[in-house]
Amino acid sequence: MSNKTDITTSTSDYKNLYADIRQLVIEARSSVAKQVNQTLTITYWQIGKRVSIDILDSNRAEYGKQVLQQLSQQLSDEFGKGFTYSSLTRMVKFYKAFPEEQIIATLSQQLSWSHFVELLKLENAIQREFYARMSHHEGWSVRTLRQRMDGMLFERSAIAKQPEQVIRQELAKLEQSDSSLALHLKDPYLLDFLDLQDNFSEKDLENAILHKLEHFILELGSDFAFMARQKRLQIGGNDYYLDLLFYHRKLKRLVLIELKLGEFKPEHKGQVELYLKWLAKHEQQVDENPPIAILLCSSKDKEVIELMELEQDAIHVSEYWLQLPPKEVLQAKLHKAIEEAKLRLEVGDE
Repeated sequence: MSNKTDITTSTSDYKNLYADIRQLVIEARSSVAKQVNQTLTITYWQIGKRVSIDILDSNRAEYGKQVLQQLSQQLSDEFGKGFTYSSLTRMVKFYKAFPEEQIIATLSQQLSWSHFVELLKLENAIQREFYARMSHHEGWSVRTLRQRMDGMLFERSAIAKQPEQVIRQELAKLEQSDSSLALHLKDPYLLDFLDLQDNFSEKDLENAILHKLEHFILELGSDFAFMARQKRLQIGGNDYYLDLLFYHRKLKRLVLIELKLGEFKPEHKGQVELYLKWLAKHEQQVDENPPIAILLCSSKDKEVIELMELEQDAIHVSEYWLQLPPKEVLQAKLHKAIEEAKLRLEVGDE
């Protein structure tokens, strides 16, 4: 009996030993892979800098092209793949797109060379910075980064409606606890994954979101955590039910989401304000920031939103789209919003 017990114990100990050692090997490989990636990325940046300064920035463009071809051939002969003419020109583009070495040193701790290859497809510098910072902050895979770019996340983010100077200031604070709400909110939200039929109700919309909750959270942002649906609020002698309740880990605050089928109406503000005050009184913890609301509507009148100054009351009104429009349409809307934001800043400075 004792021998059988000893064998069982020994088998159990061996399984634990194997599991622990296996985990050590996996972690070591992952650590080595990250170090190799960071070293490789910084090396590519340094090559791009050297080629750019020593060869391509001279006035002899044709001479520079010949030297680059010769350099490519010699490096390929000695080190193999990775140093084709197009690869070297990509390294130059990499250096010019991200000229500060310290930024590359920071980003490359999280982002691979494949991330940067995707980012280099963007011609707009502020877009590149946005996606680079967000990829680093949220730990996006290359596939996720590509999906976010294809889904025009930047154009739909609330911060994109601001002038470039404001965007850069807010991106610099992304890792801080006081980062702007606009970095974590969107307008519009893309709900194309819900597969809703025509003539759906608010209940259908809510049910579809809950059925595809994982997709919905990915659209909201990785720091959102689902808490409740149709949460009951007892106020006076009446019962009220808020549609969806989330918690944002980075912002440390509750986020209520109200769903409306039609256009935003001024009376929606009173309803949401009531919910926010109840949450602040009964649900907000001592170490949390005040709750905010996202009011999802199918459309909104910008002049009405501005007159009501809803952002000051922690209410973010956003449209939801069931399909992504042509890129040109969204970019035109974004350009118009940025010009209006610049005008407001100029008026404010007078």
